[in-house]
Amino acid sequence: MNRLIDLARHLPTPKAVMTVAYTPIQLEMPGRTPLELRLTAPAEGRDLPIVLLSHGFGPSHYIPSKDGYAPLAQFWAERGLAVIQPTHASSRVGGLDASHPEAPFFWRERADEMRAILDQLDEIERQAPAVAERLDHLQIAVAGHSFGGHTCALLLGASLNGENFSDPRICAGILLATPGRGGNDMTPESAERFPFFDVDFSRIEKPTLVVCGADDDPHFTSRGPDWHADAFYGAPAADALLMVAGVGHGLGGIAGLDAKETETENPDALEMTRRLTTAWLRKQFGLGSSDWEEGKVALRNKAAGIGTVYTKTE
Repeated sequence: MNRLIDLARHLPTPKAVMTVAYTPIQLEMPGRTPLELRLTAPAEGRDLPIVLLSHGFGPSHYIPSKDGYAPLAQFWAERGLAVIQPTHASSRVGGLDASHPEAPFFWRERADEMRAILDQLDEIERQAPAVAERLDHLQIAVAGHSFGGHTCALLLGASLNGENFSDPRICAGILLATPGRGGNDMTPESAERFPFFDVDFSRIEKPTLVVCGADDDPHFTSRGPDWHADAFYGAPAADALLMVAGVGHGLGGIAGLDAKETETENPDALEMTRRLTTAWLRKQFGLGSSDWEEGKVALRNKAAGIGTVYTKTE
């Protein structure tokens, strides 16, 4: 990919380290099939921060699972983070009954699956002996794309009909092309089909990075790409918005440059997204990196044109 990267190479990022991966890790879930996970982590080092990466629902011709989003998961792991990816109940390979009342979206079950991962971190380490006693159970972030962003927004504190889904073990989150406000902000048909999108972002009190494609075309609303930025404007603790130029919902290829979910293959946009999300996460985890601040400067100078970072303090 490096031969295709031009502007994004000006964004600093740590040197890659060797990683290990375990799949499928299986966790027992009451009354249903086990939850399957992929874990990717640095091969060495201790006190590794954890990122739970939640996949989207996916179009009809694409089946998301624990095995997707390798461009993000591998990049984060190579730079010091332990990445855990579930195959959610909403995936067509999730093994849950399609006649279930919550099918096909299983929005509540998805949040429960993320909490089950946090409940069973010791079991995950037992099944992945190369990372045993190396994960930092107090340094946990969530990241989600599209419908996965909705799942993560709930865990970060967004409420639905007054119900609180937040988990105190989560310290930060990244929302990638996440659905915006529901209800009257959506078309009547979409509002009826997705009533669970009508969340209140104002309850999010954990540091949050929102990432949007400047050319994203949300079919659920007539508002345009800015709909996906609602969490940034609505959540008091959402401290940054990264608007990625020239790409849509796939953000240049975070699900994979050759994935069917990627409508625009843009290596520069993908590399920028990978480097800046890494920098933001490392900053939140207190890893002493200045890459986030330097990356913002680069976007205004040598890397200008591939994206823009907006903050509430600058």
